[in-house]
Amino acid sequence: MPLNFQRGQQKEEPEINLVPMIDVLLVILIFLMITTTYSKFSELEINLPQAAAEKQEERPNEIQVGVDAQGNYSINKKAVVAASAEALAEELKRAAGGRTDPVIVINADAKATHQSVIRVMEGARSAGYPHITFTVLQSGG
Repeated sequence: MPLNFQRGQQKEEPEINLVPMIDVLLVILIFLMITTTYSKFSELEINLPQAAAEKQEERPNEIQVGVDAQGNYSINKKAVVAASAEALAEELKRAAGGRTDPVIVINADAKATHQSVIRVMEGARSAGYPHITFTVLQSGG
């Protein structure tokens, strides 16, 4: 007659380990958060602040660069045809003449594209003129 040694022992209840399931759910949640695109991004409104600044005194070592709403450029009030930053760099060097380290003053229209202003800044950097400033309308308060 076979002996049954398990008669006096209680059976262990099976356990469900939730930690791996929680890990998998967290990975899925992180993946969804990273890959989700938000459609409200295109509806973002930006109101630019006005600058309250005192009128700057004229500096003799500055080059005035104008950018209109259509992306046309002028250097020291003379129209310039420049389609690239390299062409603007050459025009800035020509306008500087023998002056060393001039200040580039960008007069950009409020409706000028960001790219056209960046092109002026890149041209100034290429020409070796790191000092750049912007002109703004003085606010009333």
